[in-house]
Amino acid sequence: MSQNCFADEIAIDFPSVEPAVERMRDAFLGEPADEAECVLRREVTVSRREAWDGVFVPIDVSIHALCSRCGGRGEVWTELCTDCHSTGASLLHHAVRLPVPPGVADGACFRFRVAYPGARPVRVEVRIAISDRVVE
Repeated sequence: MSQNCFADEIAIDFPSVEPAVERMRDAFLGEPADEAECVLRREVTVSRREAWDGVFVPIDVSIHALCSRCGGRGEVWTELCTDCHSTGASLLHHAVRLPVPPGVADGACFRFRVAYPGARPVRVEVRIAISDRVVE
């Protein structure tokens, strides 16, 4: 008997695994599920001594968020919002202290996300460059 005799009797429909893969990538690897996510890339230069001992490096992260006064509408009641100039958006600056561990190698990369309510998360990618400068 031929195996093709049941070919028209069975319809197998496997669901796509793409949503599951995207969630796993986001949760475990920190990769964005959406390429439209904002990415901030920085290079931080530290001395050899700082790389050997470890150091905290300040980084300023800009976050595009909804205006806290008008909630993104661009107006408060019937008046135009003066805080956001009627755009509905505001730019927030968030200071982050990145801990660079002792013994970090030249070219090491760190990735993390900064999230704020009402704003898309910002993924920050920092590359470490070691210089020969002397820190006192």
